[in-house]
Amino acid sequence: MNTLEPLLAKHPFFQGLESEYLKLITGCASNIRMNAGEFLFREGEDADRFFVIREGSVKLELFSGGRGPVTIQTIPEGEIVGYSWLFPPYRWVFSGRAVTPVRLFVFDGLCLRGKCDDDPKLGYELMKRFSHVMMGRLQASRVQLLDLYQVR
Repeated sequence: MNTLEPLLAKHPFFQGLESEYLKLITGCASNIRMNAGEFLFREGEDADRFFVIREGSVKLELFSGGRGPVTIQTIPEGEIVGYSWLFPPYRWVFSGRAVTPVRLFVFDGLCLRGKCDDDPKLGYELMKRFSHVMMGRLQASRVQLLDLYQVR
């Protein structure tokens, strides 16, 4: 039986993670494909998963009443998408849509939260890794705002 574990072990997000934790995380993972234009998740819906983009790219969108969907950021291959599954009330704050056909690892957030509750060390390790992702997104948003308002 093939497992995703060797593929996940090679990804920078999971590198250095203890093998027992990698095995636990793999138990919450699956491999999916989506077509360009398909939504991975929609703003306001239940956030119960996160994704690793294996191939392709995903845009994060925010709906604006007068303008419709506004692209906030485009996330490239190799990156993580989705951290709303970590924080109550577990709702997506953006929509995620495939820009191109994408191949993804998808992780069940309910499964992972349960494993983190059972083992706080695993939870802390994942939180450190997701914090790094969130800081990168925040910095990218900051640069985008500076560009938008031409503040130099």
